[in-house]
Amino acid sequence: MKLLLTSAGIMNKSIHEALVDMLGKPISEASALCITTGIYAISGGAGKAWQFFSGQATTPMCELGWKSMGVLELTALPSIDEEFWVPVVKETDVILVNGGDPLYLCYWMRQSGLADLLPSLRAVYVGLSAGSMVMAPNIGEFFVGWTPPSGGDKTLGLVDFAMFPHLEHEMLPYNTMAAAERWAAGMKGPAYAIDDQTAIKVVDGEVEVISEGQWKLL
Repeated sequence: MKLLLTSAGIMNKSIHEALVDMLGKPISEASALCITTGIYAISGGAGKAWQFFSGQATTPMCELGWKSMGVLELTALPSIDEEFWVPVVKETDVILVNGGDPLYLCYWMRQSGLADLLPSLRAVYVGLSAGSMVMAPNIGEFFVGWTPPSGGDKTLGLVDFAMFPHLEHEMLPYNTMAAAERWAAGMKGPAYAIDDQTAIKVVDGEVEVISEGQWKLL
C-alpha cells in the first residue's frame, strides 16, 4: 500500500502532484472511499463529518473531483458480512481518512477488520491528521483523548515513525515547535513535526517529505 500522510489534506500543488503520481492516473479517473469515523470522538464531530463529506471543510480531500465516491463507516462493519464491504475496499483506487481522535480511529480500524486488510491493498491511503497519525507505532501522551479499553497510546505501526501534525497552527496555540520537541523526546524512534502545507509520502518503505511549509525530523 502507498501512503500519503498529510496534516490537513491536499493543501497545495506539491501534495496534489504527489497524489496524482501515486495514483498513476488523473483524479477524475480514480475511485475513492472516505472514512470519517475518527471525527465522531471529538466535539462537534457530526457537523465536521458532514463538512468532510460535502467538501465544505478547509482540508481538501473529498472535493478533488473523484470519478466516484463512497463512504466506509468503520463502526458498521463488524455487524455486516465481509462480502458487502471487503470487495469494494479491494477495488478502490484511494482511501481518504479524515482526522479526529487517532486512538478511536485505530480502535475501529482493528474492530472492523480494516487494519488487517490495509497492508495488502493496492489503493493509495491518504490520511488527514489523525488519519495519518494512526499509521504510527504510537501517538504519545500529548495526543491522547479518547482512551481505548486496553489503555495506552499504541496505534497500527504500519510505518516506523510518529507524526505531530498542525505544527504552528494559528488555531492550535499549543502546537508549537517547542511542544513538538518535548513530545518527540518521549517517543521511541523517528518523529516528524509537520505543518498543514506538508505531507509524508511512503512507497515501498521509502519515506519522502512533500512540503511547501514547515517541518522537522525530531
